[in-house]
Amino acid sequence: MSKRNRMPGLRLKGGIWHIEKRCNDCQGGWLRESTETTSRAEAEQYLIRRLAEIGQEARRQEAAVYSFEEAGMRYLEEIAQKPSSDIVAMHLDQVSPFIGQLPLEQIHDGTLKAFVDHETAREMAPKTVNNAIGVVSAVLNKAARVWRNVDGTPWLGQAPAQLTRLSLRGRQAKPYPLSWEEQDTLIRCLPRHLADAALFAVNTGCREQEICRLRWDWEVKVTDLGTSVFVLPESVTKTSTERAVVLNAVARRVVDSRRGMHKVFVFTYRGRPVNRLHNTAWKRAWKAAGLPDEKGILKGVHNLRHTFGRRLRGAGVSLETRKALLGHANGDITTHYSAAELQELLDAVDRIVDRGIAQTPTLTVVKRKVSEIVGKMSEIR
Repeated sequence: MSKRNRMPGLRLKGGIWHIEKRCNDCQGGWLRESTETTSRAEAEQYLIRRLAEIGQEARRQEAAVYSFEEAGMRYLEEIAQKPSSDIVAMHLDQVSPFIGQLPLEQIHDGTLKAFVDHETAREMAPKTVNNAIGVVSAVLNKAARVWRNVDGTPWLGQAPAQLTRLSLRGRQAKPYPLSWEEQDTLIRCLPRHLADAALFAVNTGCREQEICRLRWDWEVKVTDLGTSVFVLPESVTKTSTERAVVLNAVARRVVDSRRGMHKVFVFTYRGRPVNRLHNTAWKRAWKAAGLPDEKGILKGVHNLRHTFGRRLRGAGVSLETRKALLGHANGDITTHYSAAELQELLDAVDRIVDRGIAQTPTLTVVKRKVSEIVGKMSEIR
């Protein structure tokens, strides 16, 4: 290529071609950056590509076209390391079919109504719908207050003051604690992996994700009491505080029956950790068991937690102990227990064992090697 046909705006510095070119669409009127190549031809191709990208971005800014889908993807990238990222991604997937392609300026209560109507029609929990709307609000606030174009203008001129939850707050589904007979029937209708998880839930009060993510390395041997507990890290619990899960006879048998199935996770299906319990198999079993299926009644796994709490209360367990067992946020309750305090919790959960539901002779209690006394749980006496 002759010198006169070469593209202007490139300068060789230290063997590397650098761009120094006037650019009306660039901040300050100039484009200055390295092409990171020693080849003049490659540098010219890089310059052509950069000018096209800058021109396209300038046209986007002029037209103010940022879709909600684009903003949602950027939001996910920023929170990728947070424990809540999976839940946020789920909510973005929920709303994307309804508002994903809309410009940010067009996201408001009116355009969200189709999403709300669709979710309520399929009996999605009002709290879940509200949480999804909350994610939309978070994305819009970022676009208006944080994210900037190259010229300093925001992605969104102004976010809505607050997206309305459309009066969903007062329509929460009511919990349905199970009777012993209903529990028996439901367990029989569930596949093995869900039946085990359900028995564990109704005897420990653990939340769904606490069960799905339960790991063997969270199990801690308490040699003083001849038992073990699971210590849930703060990244898993809803209250973001570490807590101990004590096991009554039923829960212990469930745990022991699953030893050796997976090296990392307690509850698995076909060699993989269970992502959620309230799935299609759960819904089929709920209907097959003849449990209430009308609107306004909670049909999910959370009913087992309510059942656990109701049985504790019926057994005369104190409010403070019930809160500790359920992992409620309470400044008066410590997350570290002495052996005596753990014994009190164990006594409480053993009160709700009834009719020997899990006294299955085929379940063998696997004796594990005794480890040193747990520091967190028995040092404070």
